[in-house]
Amino acid sequence: MALEKIVVPEFGEVQTITVVDVFISAGDKVEVETSLIALESEKAVMEIPSPFAGVIKEVLIKENDTIVSGDLIALIETTDSGNVADSFSPVEIKEENLTFHAAPSVRGYAREHGIELSTIIPSGPNGRILLEDLQTTAMPSDMRVLDPPLEDFSKYGETEEAALGRIQKISGSHLYRSWITIPHVTHFDEADITGLESFRKKLNGELKEGEIRLSILVFIIKAVSVVLKEFPHFNCSLLPGGEKILLKKYYHIGIAVDTPQGLVVPVLKDVDRKGLRQIRTELNQLSSSARKGKLAIPDIQGATFTISSLGGIGGTGFTPIVNGPQVAVLGLCRSYQKPVWDGENFIPRLTLPFSVSYDHRVIDGAEAARFCRALANHIEDLRRSLL
Repeated sequence: MALEKIVVPEFGEVQTITVVDVFISAGDKVEVETSLIALESEKAVMEIPSPFAGVIKEVLIKENDTIVSGDLIALIETTDSGNVADSFSPVEIKEENLTFHAAPSVRGYAREHGIELSTIIPSGPNGRILLEDLQTTAMPSDMRVLDPPLEDFSKYGETEEAALGRIQKISGSHLYRSWITIPHVTHFDEADITGLESFRKKLNGELKEGEIRLSILVFIIKAVSVVLKEFPHFNCSLLPGGEKILLKKYYHIGIAVDTPQGLVVPVLKDVDRKGLRQIRTELNQLSSSARKGKLAIPDIQGATFTISSLGGIGGTGFTPIVNGPQVAVLGLCRSYQKPVWDGENFIPRLTLPFSVSYDHRVIDGAEAARFCRALANHIEDLRRSLL
């Protein structure tokens, strides 16, 4: 038997993160991959699995603790020699107003803008103050949107309160912030994917048994990476002050995934450098991890553009919300057969409706229309992507 340390793994760009749930206590028997704790950043909730099988001897963190990579989670008595993340020296952070639950970045923003945390009504889980709570406070009063008083609906019939899911609580404040600070415009278009669908079926027919099939989304992800190079303003962020943009020379595509816990957006990195098969494999892996709640922090970071697809459900069009600080998002709907006049007859063509919402401070309507036409052209004729 050996006494091993279980430490907080590396989070990539995230320096601090909050413990929202502890699933273990001293004396518990755990297996490899048993979830030990749940952590939450401003973007996602994730669970940390055990790298060992054995008996928990001591739990060294508790709910609402703010931790960093390398902090001790627990001591476990085990005979296994499973891998464990490298240890890092925890960074000591001196914070004031510790009675208010807020991340260091939130406290820094409050100090910079002269906001008293005691005056803020928290919207985050477990009563935590989020950055969006402070940003709304810092807005001019004529820009703030207040919740209207809620009517007593019980006088009309039976009612029941139900809690929002954890992911909905986290993403809700971010979506609210994006909606009220980004001037949204949505452009609608469509692409003829008759040829693409025939090509896709041909490729899938050549796959070996057990291989992952190619979906239409895989081709669109690749086409988007090509078109973003032609239209760099769609792959940028507006810098503070609103006078400059930051053009990104990498192409990381966020893919909205519907999960039992809510909508999450894992990120496919460097899509422009990858072929269809690699995109297919990584998309399948990320989607599976998202539905199982197993995404790591790096899996949801760094997106430069987002795709939201309702193709498996239906609809003819929708207006997705821009995921700030990105400046554009692509929405896909279910394809349908459309009669098209070829000069002599009406012929059925498989048509894909899509829409692009964009930040009108960075992108104008004409540029959005050209972007959508270019995307449709690449989808309709994949040979363009080889040029």
